[in-house]
Amino acid sequence: MKLTDKKIDALNIELTIDIAAADYAEAEKKKLSERRRTAEFKGFRKGMVPASLIKRVYGEQCLVEAVNESVSKGLDEYITGNNLHILGEPLSSENQPEVSWTEGADFNFVFDLAVSPEVKVAVEKADEVPSYSVTIAAKDKAEMIESMKKYYEEKKEEKSEEDIEKEVTERMKEQYKSEADWRLSKDIRSFYVQKAGIELPEAFLKRWLFVANQGKFTKEDIEKEFGAFAEDFKWQLVRGYLMKEFKLEISEKDVQEAAEAFVSYQYAMYGLSNVPADLIKEAAVNMLQDQKQVDRLVEQVEDQKVFAAVKEIITLKSTKISVSKFRELK
Repeated sequence: MKLTDKKIDALNIELTIDIAAADYAEAEKKKLSERRRTAEFKGFRKGMVPASLIKRVYGEQCLVEAVNESVSKGLDEYITGNNLHILGEPLSSENQPEVSWTEGADFNFVFDLAVSPEVKVAVEKADEVPSYSVTIAAKDKAEMIESMKKYYEEKKEEKSEEDIEKEVTERMKEQYKSEADWRLSKDIRSFYVQKAGIELPEAFLKRWLFVANQGKFTKEDIEKEFGAFAEDFKWQLVRGYLMKEFKLEISEKDVQEAAEAFVSYQYAMYGLSNVPADLIKEAAVNMLQDQKQVDRLVEQVEDQKVFAAVKEIITLKSTKISVSKFRELK
């Protein structure tokens, strides 16, 4: 087997793998023998089918499997041997010559690989991010008070105007604080993605997204949504770098607590605020059986840990803002 690489630029590599007959012959032979042991043909006892018939029926399939194993081995040797951190998966190159599956032939395969860009970004006291404090608009407060009054009237529950006003004020403060916290996290993320100045192999990633999603998205869909994907991908790289820089780790307990918090939030959305702890734990355990949910929770916990560490260092510029101006922020 011969591996030849060609660096297209700092992030893109074209790798050519030349497979000789000797590289796959033994694997091909074993695969044909295995087919002979298990194949069932009318008129022949199991394991006694003539080798020539097995080869005629399964020959090309065994050849393809054996050659592909050699190709996979070559890719793995190149990636691990050069200590590469690749993005996505190797893609068959647009320069790939047509393959004719002929027994005993030599084969040539060309792949495109994209390496992860180097990330290095300092978190400093001089880094300034706005921390918004949203002021409650009298008009919005008055409207909510009237709405709450009607609510309690319908429930035939007596509440003084003072109590209703207090409840509305607390609700609005909590809502605006939650929105401001979300905004702060968004701004921290954007600040460090921009500061890191990461360049991505965009053409490769667009191709990879199209291939990996197996027709779920058109190339036009990917082109349209790529900007958002790229920003999210850059943040993943920055977050991973900061996790290492701050020596942050995620434990099973962190993920379990995140799952329980999510379950509690879902119950609260349905108006159920006093759900027994054992039911929440049981629902969280079930949730953690889904690897996609686990991956989402891990990312969420990583975000929380990184944001918390960053906020301990940077300058948070306290900024008062009206609801209308806050809503206009991009």
